[in-house]
Amino acid sequence: MNAEQILDAAAGLFAERGVNAVGMAEVARAAGCSRATLYRYFEDRHALHVAFVQREARRIGALLPTDDAAEAILGAVREVRARPELIAWFGAADAGTTAELAQSDAVVGGLGDEETARWLVRVIVSLLIVPGRDDAEERALVERYVVPGVLHDRR
Repeated sequence: MNAEQILDAAAGLFAERGVNAVGMAEVARAAGCSRATLYRYFEDRHALHVAFVQREARRIGALLPTDDAAEAILGAVREVRARPELIAWFGAADAGTTAELAQSDAVVGGLGDEETARWLVRVIVSLLIVPGRDDAEERALVERYVVPGVLHDRR
């Protein structure tokens, strides 16, 4: 048993039940380990959540282009929407937890320039919680308002 297997088990539960509805005992059962083993890897539910979000942010980041800011932002949104274990974080019951984690140093700290990362995470979370009417509208908003800010930050 390792941390990745536990996070995989948690992912399945998040997709089925939502993030805040899943307790540590349930994660341990789904992972096939004892609660003691689970707590060796993650001191509490918050630590489990942070580790899960960090892992998924790295996975999604590896899939995105580095030379097209709009496509990177919109690609991140598409990836989250396509994965039940990730979109679960943006439902009404879980959006507060997501918003708190999205701005935490533990999550944003590893994403490059901290100020720009915080801003981009806010944009992505916003699009996931309050989506545009369609893909075209979201693209237009990102290209008009977000990309100029990102490019300005790089000068």
